[in-house]
Amino acid sequence: MAINDVMNRIAQLQGQLTVKRRPFTAASEQFAATLQSAVGGHSTEKSVARNANPAAYAARPANLRAATGLTGDVSGVPYADLFNAAGARHGVPPQLLAAVARVESEFNRRAVSPAGAQGLMQLMPSTARGLGVDAFDPAQAVDGAARILKANLKEFGSVDLALAAYNSGGGAVRKHRGIPPSAETQAYVPKVKAALSALGG
Repeated sequence: MAINDVMNRIAQLQGQLTVKRRPFTAASEQFAATLQSAVGGHSTEKSVARNANPAAYAARPANLRAATGLTGDVSGVPYADLFNAAGARHGVPPQLLAAVARVESEFNRRAVSPAGAQGLMQLMPSTARGLGVDAFDPAQAVDGAARILKANLKEFGSVDLALAAYNSGGGAVRKHRGIPPSAETQAYVPKVKAALSALGG
């Protein structure tokens, strides 16, 4: 089934359930880009299953970690075991996951932002639903964030742009061909990089 067919079916079901749909947001755009990247532009159920299998990309995660210049595990922070496990599973440096969590929520798994982002990794509800995770469950949230960052690193090829896409959506990064000019994103990337440095990254 094609991604567009799935999205249309979801819209039909929401209409039947009289669920009020949220407006399209940067987070929605980020999820759509992440989903498209995860399935590698294919739309068959078989290809989705293949791309969702971590073993199918055994070599790729190692390359992603090497490309960031960040290696090894993280320690001495809350949820370190979750960052290390998700990092190993998806090939994303655990230090990067920990730095994002520090900036996003100060490691508060119950955090809710004024914009509605939720949990340890501050996932928007629509993004969390699309990833099939509970944003308030730390293990699920970290796994979802790792998948987003993996897709961003793969697409944009740099930590700075991957972080900008995490904050403002991949569409904004593509549109501006770099870090978007919004004050929030311009401040966000250096904050996470500073958190990375504090973690030894």
